[in-house]
Amino acid sequence: MATSTSRLAKVRARLDLPTVRRAAGLLEGRHRSIYSGHGQDFDEMALYEFGDDISDIDWKASASTGAPVIRRFVRDSNLAMVLALDTGRNMSATAPDGGPKAQIAVFAAEVICYLARTRGDMVALVAGDSERIVQIPARGGGQHMEMLLRRIDAMFDLEGPPSDLNRVFDRILTWFTRRSLVVVITDEARPEPEHELSLKRLRTRHEVMVLRVGDALPTDHPDKVIDDVDGHLEIPEFLRSRKDLAAEAHDVAERRRQDVDAMLRRQGVESVIANSEDELIDRMIDILRRQKRVRG
Repeated sequence: MATSTSRLAKVRARLDLPTVRRAAGLLEGRHRSIYSGHGQDFDEMALYEFGDDISDIDWKASASTGAPVIRRFVRDSNLAMVLALDTGRNMSATAPDGGPKAQIAVFAAEVICYLARTRGDMVALVAGDSERIVQIPARGGGQHMEMLLRRIDAMFDLEGPPSDLNRVFDRILTWFTRRSLVVVITDEARPEPEHELSLKRLRTRHEVMVLRVGDALPTDHPDKVIDDVDGHLEIPEFLRSRKDLAAEAHDVAERRRQDVDAMLRRQGVESVIANSEDELIDRMIDILRRQKRVRG
């Protein structure tokens, strides 16, 4: 694919240089957090400190010294990221800006791939729903990123299967063993309570953050029919324009978002919601900043 028509080139044209530098710097923070003590080459012995991985403790050396001692390793030079993508039909419904949620989800993937390409990092893909699962190993380079994005774009369909994040999480757990940054792209209604156990297991092995795409409510655009999360929703226009119905719909949606937020907090997972492509950039910068809590 020619550079002038590539997805990565289009993303570059939309991002100003300070934004790229800021995001790349925040990814470097995640790089150090993930790989401190998890490289391939042995470096030194050091006293255990709070926040170190207990799997790095050298019990024999600890017994000799009388204090917990860990083996430190040279940090790997590249960050590995896994795009964990919800491709259920809910992702092809309508976003608050009036466009398809899939468009925002694809743009999120494009930004991540662009930043990874800029830094020389590697990206893997696990995308799926109740009937389909696609997995592509982590590699770097522009051609790999372009191929990932084409595969992602082709999987969204309003007539497609329903969402099943557990299949996506389980595939990452069984297939991707290297400790990585897992970026989950789904909608604001997920992960749901049924996903909490799989998310907890995923969180113990990887760093995880969740990018959620907002849902349009039937009352947000009274002059048009809004696609529901999991199907087509027909509500008469005279009902969609009622203020009391709009207020009730917003209350229900807010309680749902708060329930998801509470579950993610329990599991120590940072999350943001984006309602448009323009909003997405600021939200991604925000979540990377919040996640930049390095462990030395």
